[in-house]
Amino acid sequence: MAYYQSKPVAGRHFLQIPGPTNVPDRVLRAMDNPTMDHRGPDFGRFGAQLLEKVRAVFQTSQPVVIYPASGTGAWEAALTNTLSPGDRVLMCETGWFAHLWQEMADRLGIQAQLLPTDWRRGADVPAIEAALREDRSHAIKAVCVVHNETSTGCTSRIEEVRKAIDAAGHPALLLVDTISSLGSIDYKHDAWGVDVTVAGSQKGLMLPPGLSFNAISAKALKATETAKLPRSFWDWRPMLKANETGYFPYTPATNLLYGLDAACDMLLEEGLEEVFARHDRFAEATRRAVRAWGLEIQCEDPRHYSSALTAVRLPEGHSANALRAAILEKFNMSLGNGLGRLNDRVFRIGHLGDFGPLSLVGTLGGVEMGLAAAGVPHKAGGVQAAMAYLNGNA
Repeated sequence: MAYYQSKPVAGRHFLQIPGPTNVPDRVLRAMDNPTMDHRGPDFGRFGAQLLEKVRAVFQTSQPVVIYPASGTGAWEAALTNTLSPGDRVLMCETGWFAHLWQEMADRLGIQAQLLPTDWRRGADVPAIEAALREDRSHAIKAVCVVHNETSTGCTSRIEEVRKAIDAAGHPALLLVDTISSLGSIDYKHDAWGVDVTVAGSQKGLMLPPGLSFNAISAKALKATETAKLPRSFWDWRPMLKANETGYFPYTPATNLLYGLDAACDMLLEEGLEEVFARHDRFAEATRRAVRAWGLEIQCEDPRHYSSALTAVRLPEGHSANALRAAILEKFNMSLGNGLGRLNDRVFRIGHLGDFGPLSLVGTLGGVEMGLAAAGVPHKAGGVQAAMAYLNGNA
């Protein structure tokens, strides 16, 4: 069975969750090529060229390693390659995925000092600086921040986090999760002084799930020499050694790497600045639609608005899960559910990846029809508000 649906439905399914995103035909066709010998000379040349393209997407001249894993694996790699049992890390609980990263740290024997938020904004930069200033013994070994919190639609200002660490005069590493932002929101690994960037394939990179990434600074690489957490599969050192000649220390996900090569070409041909501007336009159009409907955006701070997704709060007494179910049943469109404390309170519109203006208009049309079908109080005209904005900002 090539594709499963619970009942036959005419038309293309609209997958508008914040990831996995729709995979472009060009990437699908690349993945459809015959698998090559991953020890042969052709693969070495292919791998070396691919790693150069990947560095360009991360906006770094430093190494990027690629694992056959989900983003969760790259989280673990970032921690185990740089830290030791009992080390303290400073983490910002900006939403569900920041919470899960903190849970992983706890399971690995790392002491996570959590800075909470109300899940309606990005990382609290003054609180980060204050915590680091108080840590006069430099017991905190890393600051961990999710760049774009997929559960809330809030984006943290990583360049400001870097400035806060520097202002505190603290040597902590900066570890950043870009799983739902890389390739959709501007991100500069080198210029922002990030030590480890974590990423995944299934969102802005427009691939199926199955690849994850660590971009690694020289400071982070130095930390591997003293890190004592157990690591084998996740160890950077054999990966980096093999990558010097374009190879991998174990069998790579060859056909996913073909897709990654095509996806990088698409991003770099469009130009990263235009990719980010395109996502910015669609995000603003979506927010205008939400306001026209009379609904509330989960992110309260405009400086932290996400360009990858918009989380929408429903009025009290109305079920976001029931709305999503109605939209799937009637209009063949999937929207993101609320996670953690936001379960049944919000639904999430993904507007990232291989996504154009007609994709957005169709998505918002499905939401507006769904609000009416589910009996959610709202005003008409959200789609029109989005179209008016797009017409003036082509």
